[in-house]
Amino acid sequence: MGLYVEAHVRGDLDDLWARTQDPAQHQRWDLRFTSIDYLPRVEGEPQRFRYATRVLPFLTVAGTGACAGEKERPDGTRTSALRFASPHPLSLLAEGSGYWRYVPDADGVRFLTGYDYRPRWGRFGAVADRLLFRPLIGWATAWSFDRLRIWLERGVTPERALRHWLAECAVRGFVLLAACSGTVYGALVDAAGPLAPLALYSTPVLAVVAALLALFAPPLPGTPAARRCLRTPIAQARAPRVLATLEQR
Repeated sequence: MGLYVEAHVRGDLDDLWARTQDPAQHQRWDLRFTSIDYLPRVEGEPQRFRYATRVLPFLTVAGTGACAGEKERPDGTRTSALRFASPHPLSLLAEGSGYWRYVPDADGVRFLTGYDYRPRWGRFGAVADRLLFRPLIGWATAWSFDRLRIWLERGVTPERALRHWLAECAVRGFVLLAACSGTVYGALVDAAGPLAPLALYSTPVLAVVAALLALFAPPLPGTPAARRCLRTPIAQARAPRVLATLEQR
């Protein structure tokens, strides 16, 4: 699989399963989807679904797919697999497949995904995917996994977590802009009075420290962050067998 993301959730396996398998709950925490709707199911066939992603205020890209899951396995784990495709000409993602794996441990559940897709638009699409889209979709997956983790562990709803993230980004952006523009230097020096010479020399150092904190300080506990997720598997990751059955249909 081309992309891999893993989050450790200190929560109940059944709760995690419900919030990832119910489309109404899934679309709340997953940044990659605006809406997910199950289609009428034929007995003995995988569950088919329709998804949509609002790329821009005036552009929504839609697609369809099929999914299947294994809720009861001898080793106590659970798996869910899907394949998907989008016929929309403006969708860089043409078709793909992936899986979710739920691995209980002593402290909660390891929730991990592996997936890959085929980009369209020929050579241009391949370059755009490698340089822009694939890093962006990998970040969005990890950010969404952490938002789900916060929902389960701390009870912070996905909508509230998004507001936390936007507010923290705004604060960090303001601090970074102020530190880099030097707009506050004069005010600090004037306010220093007799210590103005010391402030004149120390202010640039403080500005550098502030900029570094804005860029690299850990996010608040209730703010989602892609950096909290594992992006490379510890051991070689293998797709579940249920994914092969979907791709054969």
